[in-house]
Amino acid sequence: MASPHDKRAALPALAQVINQKSFNVLPTVPTPEEYNGSSAPWVPANLTAAGLLEKPFHVYDDEFLSIIGPNPTLSLIGQTSKDPIFHEAVVWYKAKDEMWFAQNAGAPDAGTGANKSAVLYKISLKEADAVKNERNAVGKVKIQLVEHSPPIPNPNGAIQYKGKLLFVGSGQGAKIPPALVLLDPSSEPYKTTTLLNNYHGRQFNSLNDVSVNPRNDEIYFTDPSYGLSNNFRPEVGLPRQVYRFDEKTGAVAVVADGFIMPNGITFSPGGKYAYVTDTGMWRNGLELANPSSIYRFDVQKDGTFENRKTFAFTDINIPDGVHVDTKGNVYAGCGDGVQVWNPSGKLIGKIYTGRTAANFQFASNGRLTIMGETNLYYATVAAQGELLESHL
Repeated sequence: MASPHDKRAALPALAQVINQKSFNVLPTVPTPEEYNGSSAPWVPANLTAAGLLEKPFHVYDDEFLSIIGPNPTLSLIGQTSKDPIFHEAVVWYKAKDEMWFAQNAGAPDAGTGANKSAVLYKISLKEADAVKNERNAVGKVKIQLVEHSPPIPNPNGAIQYKGKLLFVGSGQGAKIPPALVLLDPSSEPYKTTTLLNNYHGRQFNSLNDVSVNPRNDEIYFTDPSYGLSNNFRPEVGLPRQVYRFDEKTGAVAVVADGFIMPNGITFSPGGKYAYVTDTGMWRNGLELANPSSIYRFDVQKDGTFENRKTFAFTDINIPDGVHVDTKGNVYAGCGDGVQVWNPSGKLIGKIYTGRTAANFQFASNGRLTIMGETNLYYATVAAQGELLESHL
């Protein structure tokens, strides 16, 4: 009888099957000191590091084939030697077909955090699409610095919001608090407006990511303490929590706590579920007993969260940014690229870059831009991203 993965002849050119049964039992399993998922990705004995990169669409389950389609592409379109400018706050500006993103805040090679705020960049997806069939197209896509005023303090998360772009800033030092900041990308010079910078008079810790709940159009955001970990924010003054904000009334409230480091957040199509990543494995250095997990919550009609459930635990490093497609599959930026789970939490595939993907974002027509810190990738697949945004 044929294996359920015996479809090699039909595989796309850049795809390969990863047979998990081939490494269920190893002759020698490395000790936690030798390998613990915190650094370079593990290479199974029957594969090679070069081979994993050569065909970067890794099929763990046949369900992944419908996601990537018959001709997926992955191209390296940007690269820096040290400065990690391809980090977070990845957001598609639909009106101009641009992808915006932010530099790493607090990275020593960037010089950002306490003394200089991380800055914004953008690219044209038309330019990226023109080189999608080139595996290495560095230098062929313009990476444009975005000047904006007043500046967003260390931007880290972003969404489309009412035709504009809503960023979360992690704050800078003790006097510049974290904030939700709205940027008008329609024309230069780009102007910003702060929507929220406190919880009833108390500073947030260092806001990280943001999403819109399609059930009520309210803004939901996470607040870990990576500003403290990266030495550009003071000691925490609040628990590390998830909040909701109703811009119409000004109400701000906690919807979930009990996290070590709440990080990425998104909602399923229709808003039935919320997904929140906990990246506590990296809090104050490496803490392997802490979560590297995605949690799923039931979202009630009134916008509250119930029934926290462990959805997935990543095999390499942490699940940072998290997004969904229109079929409810869940994608997360992890230590080896973008990993994909079906709605039941089964790992079905990876878009493998061999390095950390802090975040990524869909645009229309199955286009993804993937942040690899010093590497910027552009991918095309068959799946359509669920592009959450507020219209009210």
